[in-house]
Amino acid sequence: MVHEKCIKSCDPGSLYEGERVALLTRHGKERVIAEVLEPHLRCRIAHVSEYDTDLLGSFTREIPREGTQIGAARRKARIGMEMTRLPLGVASEGSFGPDPMLGVIPWNRECLLWIDDRRGIEVSGFAQGEAVSAHSLCEGWNDVVQFSLRSGFPGHHLVMRPEGEGDPRICKGISTWRDLERIYSRTLAVSKNGQVFLEVDLRAHANPTRMETIRKAAMNLLENLRSLCPSCGMPGFAVVERIEGLSCADCGSATHEIRADLFACRKCAHRAVVEREPVRAGNPLYCDYCNP
Repeated sequence: MVHEKCIKSCDPGSLYEGERVALLTRHGKERVIAEVLEPHLRCRIAHVSEYDTDLLGSFTREIPREGTQIGAARRKARIGMEMTRLPLGVASEGSFGPDPMLGVIPWNRECLLWIDDRRGIEVSGFAQGEAVSAHSLCEGWNDVVQFSLRSGFPGHHLVMRPEGEGDPRICKGISTWRDLERIYSRTLAVSKNGQVFLEVDLRAHANPTRMETIRKAAMNLLENLRSLCPSCGMPGFAVVERIEGLSCADCGSATHEIRADLFACRKCAHRAVVEREPVRAGNPLYCDYCNP
């Protein structure tokens, strides 16, 4: 492991210029991913839509996702590569839950995985942020209207089913007030308890807030692809760990604030600790001596 002042970025177009990169999606992600990657990598995104990605897990819970988020992205990328017979693939996978700080705000974390079989590497990109993700058991049309307005409808599409969240009778992609009213009447007619369960559609093409987070993850992926290992020259020399220890402004002890980043190569064993700049004093609030 070595300490380095900076990590130099490069133009990765020479590595991937003219290459076709498989992208499996049925939810419109190719638009934002291609918009970010194609101009800078000078590659061409080969969109694959002949496989139903909901079979790998659905946000509406009919099919649970197996394994980790990055594992799901890997499976998607591999399927796209197999279907196109290409050595390069990229795929996206999202997850939703509470925010990592207070645990009360709906939160979206997006992962993009780039697989390069010629070089034997995988490079990832991540982004996260506040999500438009909510659900409600509605007892009347007024409840439906109020929930829809709070959820950014019709820009963000809705999903409806009768009686409760476990009911298999589901209608996805509701995108107009006219359709919402029609589907509500139809769903209410088969609901034995007189209620409908309404939730935000979390698929990327139906959720513009999530699509923007996917765009940011693609930008992070591009940044990581542009960072070449100083030892072997492979793309993806990126941060794998944050290192605490910024010196406290009051007593000089190490705080829990981040002072440096640990970069690692995806191919060889090379690692580098990169101090964050500009150097500043740590907040005593995060010092165990000043604030035990």
